[in-house]
Amino acid sequence: MRFVDTLKNIWTIEELRKRILVTLLLVLVYRLGCYVVLPGISPSDIDALASFTNKSGLMQLLDMFSGGAFSQASIFALGIMPYITASIVIQLCGMILPSFQKMQREGESGRQKLNQYTRYLTVLILCLQAPAYLINLEVQVAGAGGHLALGFWTILYLTIIMAAGAMFILWLGERITDRGIGNGISFIILVGIIARLPGALFFEFTSRLPGTTGSQGGLVMFIVEIVLLFAVTVCAVMLVQGTRKVPVQYAKRIVGNRQYGGQRQYIPLKVNAAGVMPIIFAQAIMFIPMTLAGFRGESSFVQAFTDINSFWYNALFFILIVAFTYFYTAITVRPTQMAEDMKRNNGFIPGVKPGKKTAEYLDTIMSRITLPGSIFLGIVAILPAFARFFGISQNFAQFFGGTSLLIMVGVVLDTLQQVEAHLKMHHYDGLMKDGKIKGRTTGSAY
Repeated sequence: MRFVDTLKNIWTIEELRKRILVTLLLVLVYRLGCYVVLPGISPSDIDALASFTNKSGLMQLLDMFSGGAFSQASIFALGIMPYITASIVIQLCGMILPSFQKMQREGESGRQKLNQYTRYLTVLILCLQAPAYLINLEVQVAGAGGHLALGFWTILYLTIIMAAGAMFILWLGERITDRGIGNGISFIILVGIIARLPGALFFEFTSRLPGTTGSQGGLVMFIVEIVLLFAVTVCAVMLVQGTRKVPVQYAKRIVGNRQYGGQRQYIPLKVNAAGVMPIIFAQAIMFIPMTLAGFRGESSFVQAFTDINSFWYNALFFILIVAFTYFYTAITVRPTQMAEDMKRNNGFIPGVKPGKKTAEYLDTIMSRITLPGSIFLGIVAILPAFARFFGISQNFAQFFGGTSLLIMVGVVLDTLQQVEAHLKMHHYDGLMKDGKIKGRTTGSAY
């Protein structure tokens, strides 16, 4: 009954109701666009591309993030990933180039300039990725026995269509952020991932039915898989929400003629401050061997790093995630700035001198809690390989960990947190009994 009452409260708040309806409408537009095929592409061409995508695990990852538009040769085939790539590059420039650092300190005006640069870079990336996608489509259709002749001018105007489609997705995401609920870009990625879940779940269920060719374990095995998926999801929630609280004591202050005693507060240092960004970085690096394989042919050394089920691929993937977790945590969590802010507000950590000693103390704490967080993140990222090893289908195994699971958990928590805030603002009970839902307060927005 409490759940039904909460839904009634959500529908009662006019502003929240409008935001949810706008979000659903924009998501519907996005899903319809995923099935609008590029001009000149026949159903046989789409079947050839889908066959290639199902054979290649790395291509399946791209197809998952685009909600199936990649394998459908849709106008939305490139999805939102070019924008995310551009955002990562701009963030790195903000850590390296003084001009970008200056724009970051300029507040809202600087943020608008950085967003504009991100859009320009996104268009540039699209102009490179769209022809590559079309050439790959032509090769795969030819390999399947079909014939798809894409001349220079055909590739040019299809590139314009695909670039426009990707920028339209970006526009939809911004509208969801402004007029809907949740972070629009993250929500679109979430919708693309969830769109493949029912089909993967149904395929896994039918493959476990008695009498099915290759079925092992029957329905009992399917139930075990669901229980394990739930357990992994709970672990992912713990990873996203895990924090260590550092006590901060504020000195006594005199305001007017009254003296107020010092207050003790806490700095919540996240176990996984980098969010899902280390996995995205690592996956971008792991696409390099696939590119080399295309130029060097069937080299056994290169092929070992293109098979997502191989030991060497997952070992290197795990090491890169741990390394990138430390790297991204170092550039997002700045102990020196935190120490200066505390000193400026007459705050200090009990037993630690303000200033440099406080910065060193916070840096030590972050290094200690980042190690288990990075290892846990790496384990979650390679869990799909273990799932495939135990006979779980390729599509369903992607939901046992990796980027897909962490993005789903993070975006759902952020969205629930916003709904919770609206309910509390209008004096309604929240979604949870204690009224506390922790979102991703630091790290990536993706």
